[in-house]
Amino acid sequence: MSSNPPSFSDADRFLQNVERTLDNPDRPEKGESLKIGLDLGTTSIVLVALGEGNRPLAVVREFAQVVRDGLVVDFGRARLITASLKRRMEEILGTELTETAIAVPPGTGRRDTDTHRYVASAAGLEVTAVLDEPSAANLVLGLRNGAIADIGGGTTGVSILRDGQVIHTFDEPTGGTHITLVLAGHNRFSFEEAEALKLDPARSRENLPVIAPVLQKMGKIIGDGIAGYECGEIVLVGGTSATAGIDRIIGMETGKKVSVSPVPILVTPAGIALGYCKT
Repeated sequence: MSSNPPSFSDADRFLQNVERTLDNPDRPEKGESLKIGLDLGTTSIVLVALGEGNRPLAVVREFAQVVRDGLVVDFGRARLITASLKRRMEEILGTELTETAIAVPPGTGRRDTDTHRYVASAAGLEVTAVLDEPSAANLVLGLRNGAIADIGGGTTGVSILRDGQVIHTFDEPTGGTHITLVLAGHNRFSFEEAEALKLDPARSRENLPVIAPVLQKMGKIIGDGIAGYECGEIVLVGGTSATAGIDRIIGMETGKKVSVSPVPILVTPAGIALGYCKT
């Protein structure tokens, strides 16, 4: 799954198959080895299962506000949701799950990384690999030279790649939650009402002038972080990357070609599963 510049044809096909399993999961063959990835996100927790040859089998997810700016702030709730998703996935696959890979934002300290581990462990999943989020995304995209910006609910994390290798990572606390807060303040809505407004494609055009300053800030974070590095295309992943107009605004802020990956919300969770290593 690599190209330079990326065509995303292989990634697109893979992600469409991952997305399909949300409603039409597959069961593994008898004895088939599995790869499991757990994504503790700001707005949802996602568990992905792949079979041999990276065949997408199933995705389960649940809305959750247990992580803020990449840090677990509600351990008990995170554990309960993760355990529930594990049980759901086991029912779908017809087998017990005992291990998983996880990912954290770039630059996450040892203590906060350990908290992510403890959530998985408390839910019955031993962590076999810890990836940084943009690097996990690149296991799907296969970008050779450029930058991947993982814009989630709470943070914007970026990995700069040269010849397919990560040479620099950074992370700042600005993401989709900040967009929701701006919409809530502007419209005098509750957070839940503003979140629904943000996710309504029919309202994206009227939302854009209101949220543009947040998107510009994301662009500045990315632009400042890649300054001094040879960087070609910037690829956006993460749920917030689906925001209409985000590629154009970040492109203007950075002076770079910016594209949005296919099915951006599932790129990192699928990449985490690709990074799974069996003990």
